[in-house]
Amino acid sequence: MLKQIPIAVLCSGGGTNLQAILDAEAAGKLPSGHVALVVSDNAGAFALERAKKAGVETAVFDKKSIPDRKQREEAILSFLQEKGIGLVVLAGFMTILSEKFTRAFAMRIINVHPSLIPSFCGPGFYGLKVHEAALARGVKVTGATVHYVNEVCDGGPIILQKAVAVEEGDTPEVLQKRVMREAEWQILPAAVELVCKKLL
Repeated sequence: MLKQIPIAVLCSGGGTNLQAILDAEAAGKLPSGHVALVVSDNAGAFALERAKKAGVETAVFDKKSIPDRKQREEAILSFLQEKGIGLVVLAGFMTILSEKFTRAFAMRIINVHPSLIPSFCGPGFYGLKVHEAALARGVKVTGATVHYVNEVCDGGPIILQKAVAVEEGDTPEVLQKRVMREAEWQILPAAVELVCKKLL
């Protein structure tokens, strides 16, 4: 019987959401899971440094060395299966996964998205673009959503959401930071624990 679910976090960049999960684990807020692996498709991702500092194993499937997306994805998938990973967390992973991948880990892949789904989500909505769209639309409240990942981009069942106020004079960059701080970094570790507990 598993005491903790082995988690792989997939990142492409700075890894601030990864850091939130590592911090939660260090603080004892992730009793049902542990970060066993950090995988990146970018050899220069700072997320890899964060993982090393936390003593977590890393693996790189770089877009430059494996330019074929299908080949890269298949390499990641078989690596995760080899490692016995129980939950996959997408934390700023910039590749949309195929149905083959999402089916292999059905209801065992979660993602954090920087808006209140179903607003400002789906293909083309990622990073700063989400906040630009929210400001252009004039919404007064935005936030973040953690959801299960299936073959529909941002289409899986919602696990947790948290609202964040849009303030007068917000730029996309300012709003992005507030959404990370007030929503993403709080609900992602909480959702990881919720899902791991369910999987046990």
